[in-house]
Amino acid sequence: MLRLLQEPSLTTVLLTAPVAVPLAVAGAYALGCLRAGRPTAEVPTVQRPLEVVTAGTGPAPVPMPEESLAPAAPPVRGRHPGDWVGLASPAVVLACAGGLAGPVVDGRSMVAYSGLLRADAVTAWMLLVVGAVALIACASAPTFLAGERAARRTTGRTVMGVPPAHGGPPCSSEAENLGERSRAWGSYHALVHAFLAAMCLAVVTANLGVLWVAIEATTIVTAFLVGHRRTRTSVEAAWKYVVICSAGIALAFLGTVLVYYAARQAGIAEVMALDWPTLVARADRLDPAVTRLGITLVVLGYGAKAGLVPLHAWLPDAHSQAPAPVSALMSGVLLSVAFAAILRYRVIADAALGADFTRVLLAGIALLTLALAAALLLAQRDYKRMLAYSSMEHMSLIALAAAVGSPLALAAALLHIAGHGLVKATAFCASGRILQLRGTSKIGRVRGLLAQSPWLGAVFGLALVALLGFPPFSLFASELGIARAGFAAGAGLGWITAAALLLVLIAFAALVTRTARMLLGPAPTREAVVEESPAALWPLALGLMACAALGIATGPLGDLLSQAAAVLGRQ
Repeated sequence: MLRLLQEPSLTTVLLTAPVAVPLAVAGAYALGCLRAGRPTAEVPTVQRPLEVVTAGTGPAPVPMPEESLAPAAPPVRGRHPGDWVGLASPAVVLACAGGLAGPVVDGRSMVAYSGLLRADAVTAWMLLVVGAVALIACASAPTFLAGERAARRTTGRTVMGVPPAHGGPPCSSEAENLGERSRAWGSYHALVHAFLAAMCLAVVTANLGVLWVAIEATTIVTAFLVGHRRTRTSVEAAWKYVVICSAGIALAFLGTVLVYYAARQAGIAEVMALDWPTLVARADRLDPAVTRLGITLVVLGYGAKAGLVPLHAWLPDAHSQAPAPVSALMSGVLLSVAFAAILRYRVIADAALGADFTRVLLAGIALLTLALAAALLLAQRDYKRMLAYSSMEHMSLIALAAAVGSPLALAAALLHIAGHGLVKATAFCASGRILQLRGTSKIGRVRGLLAQSPWLGAVFGLALVALLGFPPFSLFASELGIARAGFAAGAGLGWITAAALLLVLIAFAALVTRTARMLLGPAPTREAVVEESPAALWPLALGLMACAALGIATGPLGDLLSQAAAVLGRQ
């Protein structure tokens, strides 16, 4: 079996499929959307309800805010055959990750297209994380979109350049209904699977220039998803996301150019000047001054996509306005894929400049991000923004582990990436259903969630317990590993780790205070008990079980995790 996996043709398939299959699925959804859009009749547009507000001398009609809309009706049960097509991409990504994990766990690498695509243990680990989180998000999407249509917040034309028909009446025929649903599947899923393909390309490429292109592609695709509802708030969030992340990507581009210049000055051939294995092997020849400036720009640039200061301001707005499954993908894996790029550059920087440079840079960014996240969590009143600031908190812990740089710290960072992705995907998908159930994202307006919807409340509560770092979830083991590695690294990093743990306790208190009020207490008297459909719950339960399993024992993934830490720790 191992000899079969080493065949060049199979290696090419395993490295190409995680990118090619999501692109093919995206194209299939887009073509299906276009075909479905032609024959169906137009759905009449009804104006959004108006609320009369007294201001000055007389009433003035103003649009009713989103929070004041009536809670959604229970989502449509059952699945269209097209819903299952969306699971093909995550399944292929997971299968390819499993196929690559066997050979690379022994320290070998697999290459295709003259080294343009390359897999090592880090690649296999990140593909597993991307596939698992994408499975949760894609499996939750049909129920979420059904709830959005039931709440009249979206139609099949949303995202396709035509304003949504707010409050439109139901379709008059089954043919119109199928056409409407097909348009919704096509527009949403085409963008989601293109997003997934871009993230997989960033993971499997060995060329740092292609890595930059892939991460830039994620910005372009997700901008349309952030503005999915076409409301003023969501469009503002999309523009803010584009502007800030484009500034970050521009910094990363300048850093990549400087690294390329340093490689050319060191005598590395033009075609190999951005090849990651070549740069790692010849890092001692790079000019220190140019490399130092290039690495700083890269860390700041990709740190913007990872939600780290100073270019972090897009994250709470984008996560709060994007559809819940898209927020799950952005928080669960987009941030981690961007930070994986930083980890790759860190190996080059440590070999060229020594470990102290990246240690100081990453530790400083980690503490600043963690302090800001803890302070904002204390004042937060929106539960989707609360989850976004929690993502900043956890990414800062991963940055702290990268600053420590020991094998234990790097293994804990990779385990934290996996656990955070699984739990945050579960939490965001559950928050999307809470928004549909209660019609508001304000923490103060959500009470008695466990009493009104026991299963949904239990899933959301367990996801928050996992984010707080309680056992048996893997975030407990990874945070413990980061703390142990930090205190063992010396007095300087020991004090930094102690300060980080104090800030984590502040964030812990803020999350407990906010979420306890949401979950506990009696249900609102006018609201009946809601039973969630199995289709809405099984992806979320799967994510929690996977995170708990990683916290109890890594099992066959233990060797892969150790080898991935060794790849990132070599100097």
